[in-house]
Formats: sequence, C-alpha cells, structure tokens
Amino acid sequence: MRERAFLQLFDDHHAALFRFAYRLTNSSAEAEDIVQECFLEILRPGNAYDRRRTRIRTYLYGVVRNQWLKRRRNSSITDPAPDPIDDRSPESDLLASEAQDAIVQAIGRLPDPQREALILAHYEQLPLAEIAAILEIEVGAVKSRLERARARLRESLAAYAPPQRSAK
Repeated sequence: MRERAFLQLFDDHHAALFRFAYRLTNSSAEAEDIVQECFLEILRPGNAYDRRRTRIRTYLYGVVRNQWLKRRRNSSITDPAPDPIDDRSPESDLLASEAQDAIVQAIGRLPDPQREALILAHYEQLPLAEIAAILEIEVGAVKSRLERARARLRESLAAYAPPQRSAK
C-alpha cells in the first residue's frame, strides 16, 4: 500500500515540480536530479514532513527549492547555460522565438528571491500564502518580491512591449 501511495504522490506532483526546478535551473538534467532528490527525501526515514503543519504540495516545493539552493551554494558556476533544445515540437519552437527567449533570459537575471516568487506565482499559479510557506517568509514579503520582479521585467522587456497610442 505504501508503494502505491508513493507512486500516486509522484504522479500527482512530478510534472509541476519538474517545471519549477527547470525554470529555476534552465537545465533539464539538473531539474530532473533535483526532483528525484525531492522524492527520495520523502522515502528517507525520519524526513521532516508533518501533514498537520503543511500540505504535501507545499512541502515538496520547499524541498525542490532547498535542493536548488544547496546546488547553487555548492556550484562554482553561477549562471549555467540552458540545455540545447534537441527535440523539435510546437512548444520548443515557441520557446525558440526571440520574444520568449528574451523573457526567459530576463527572468534568469532576476535576483534569486524575486525569481522564486515569480515562478511560483505566475508559472505554478500558487496562492500567496502557499508561496510564503514554501519560501519561509511573510505574505507581505512575497508581494514585495513580486512587485520588484515585475518592475525589473517591465524595464528589461520594454523593447518588446507594443507601442503605446498617444491620446489626442
């Protein structure tokens, strides 16, 4: 029964956790390693998850984040190059477009705290309270990080914005 529950947990959360890890790392291989470590953490005796304190989804996102932060601290490379796109698909074609590439690069240049909050809010569409729990900060701090991230993105992506019509 325990194995079936674990497989269900994996099926329910793997894709979202992988997307989050990939957006943090820009590397499929590193994202997969991080997600694998996340699920191995669940299997370790005495892991820290307590269902009375937090939802399993919140806990898993937190583990992915912590694995990413640990790798960042232990890595001498501060800005890894994205994996080359080897599979052609409509999605990869879209990602290869100039505007999309600019967005990915702009998000990658955000300070880590702002990037984490932005990815969780906009791509993973998590509520602010859950983001605050994952990042271990107050909801007000999440809002502040999101505002700063959006302001930086507006500034760095201004060239891609449609021209504003002047009112006469």
